[in-house]
Amino acid sequence: MSMSAFQTGHIGLNVTDLDRSAAFYQSVFGFEISGRSQQEGKEYAFLSQDGTLVLTLWRQSEGRFPTATPGLHHLSFRVEGLHEVQQAEAALREIGATIHHGGIVPHGEGASSGGVFFEDPDGIRLEIFAPDGAGDRPAPSGSAPTCGFF
Repeated sequence: MSMSAFQTGHIGLNVTDLDRSAAFYQSVFGFEISGRSQQEGKEYAFLSQDGTLVLTLWRQSEGRFPTATPGLHHLSFRVEGLHEVQQAEAALREIGATIHHGGIVPHGEGASSGGVFFEDPDGIRLEIFAPDGAGDRPAPSGSAPTCGFF
């Protein structure tokens, strides 16, 4: 059986507070709300970029994201250049988000690619990176991949 190349369609995340999470993703990523329901028990928001659905937020959980159990490790979003990573970092700092590694770092020692590693309001680990431009900074984990959140 032959299949065409796979691409991520959209990502669905469970969140505890739909308004808070929608505002976070709009502020940091610039996503627009393209659909929303606040019906009791069926709360969700569709977040889009340039008319394409990127992320769905579902109000179906309580607590914080558990990093110690099997499942999602982190979500990574690629942008064209380091200036966009810097814009995201500024937005993260402005809203007081948890930022790992102190700010923009390379993916590993000697790597040119890198980004900012952070958490959303529910503790879901995220990354925004550029393919190059971060190589002038020290890697926080040495030879281990920075996206390991070590």
